[in-house]
Amino acid sequence: MPTATSGEARIQIAAAPDDVYDLIADVTRMGERSPECYRAEWVGDARRAKVGARFRGHNRIGVIKWSTTCKITSAERGREFAFTVVNRHGREETRWRYLISPDDGGCTVTESYQFLWCPFAARIAEIPFPRDRQLRRGIRETLARLKAAAELSTGGGARRLDVEAAADARPAQEPKRQS
Repeated sequence: MPTATSGEARIQIAAAPDDVYDLIADVTRMGERSPECYRAEWVGDARRAKVGARFRGHNRIGVIKWSTTCKITSAERGREFAFTVVNRHGREETRWRYLISPDDGGCTVTESYQFLWCPFAARIAEIPFPRDRQLRRGIRETLARLKAAAELSTGGGARRLDVEAAADARPAQEPKRQS
């Protein structure tokens, strides 16, 4: 029965490794980059990325929605951020990892996933919807959005792209006159 086993993609980003890490490790902003996870929040007392901290990711593909609980397994600023999706019994299902390597133009980020265990129902669901293809496409999209966000930042700190503020800054159009 088909099951996505692993995948990875990498991208070069013209930004400092620490700044890129800060974007990745702020899980509350995951929804700005991921085509699948539209929101995430810390669970319990966690408020920042550290090994053992947990967060909940809210995901969707089309009309299908689900939530996952994730546990951070690595949090080395400027180098690596990793977490594992765990089921309600604590069993690890999927490991996600971001490796950040400094280079001459900033850094290279490699995002990867590895399925550790897949429930039978999820394997059945993969027959009409190949998960591997979705995840590989999602990684490429996530990395492209990460690159755009990181390269927009200036002064050593990543800032949120505020679409509403940009829209508010546009000149107002003249109201249409009614005859």
